Amino acid sequence: MTTYLKPKYISFDCYGTLINFQMADVARELFADRIKPEDMAQFTTDFAQYRLDEVMGDWRPYDQILCNSVRRTCQRWGIEYRDNEGMKFYQAVPTWQPHADVPDALARLATEYKLVIFSNAMNDQIPYSVEKLGAPFHRVYTAQQAQAYKPRLRAFEYMIEQLGCNPEDILHVSSSMRYDHLSADDMGIKNKVFVNRGHEPAWPVWGCHEIKDLSGLPALVGL
Repeated sequence: MTTYLKPKYISFDCYGTLINFQMADVARELFADRIKPEDMAQFTTDFAQYRLDEVMGDWRPYDQILCNSVRRTCQRWGIEYRDNEGMKFYQAVPTWQPHADVPDALARLATEYKLVIFSNAMNDQIPYSVEKLGAPFHRVYTAQQAQAYKPRLRAFEYMIEQLGCNPEDILHVSSSMRYDHLSADDMGIKNKVFVNRGHEPAWPVWGCHEIKDLSGLPALVGL
């Protein structure tokens, strides 16, 4: 007998999970004149690690997070950091498009479930991305509203407080174990779905249901 997940809310990470996250693509374009092609994969990996490190402290606007991350990556590689280079990453975010599997899956889910986004984004960024998703979201929360970025527990506390629910009422969906699922589990959100888009490995020990893309989510919730 099949057992379906039946949450009150389905919460989503936005960038990477729903929207095609293209920080590495922007970096490859901007730094093509300073980083050799054979070194670019390591350069973009280092950039990603500095972004994670930057969001672990007190909240700051995301443009500062990106500028500091780019500056630190350039310093590590011993290359020139050019003024406002970080802002080119920030300005690119609203132009990114959904993964191809996302709009139809969200439309199906929205017929039966209240959909929520919690994103490490600014208030002026997220509306452009939500509009591209085309689904009626019940609530959209940002790190700016929470004054905390994922993976900090405060970010998840904010979402739970705003929804006025218990952790067990939420099914959280993300393509990132490090930013989302480890902290969600620490907060008591036991129903979790890892969308394996290939940018992070699966960690089965954390008890996530795994799907290859969002088209597999409706079946998990009985649709």
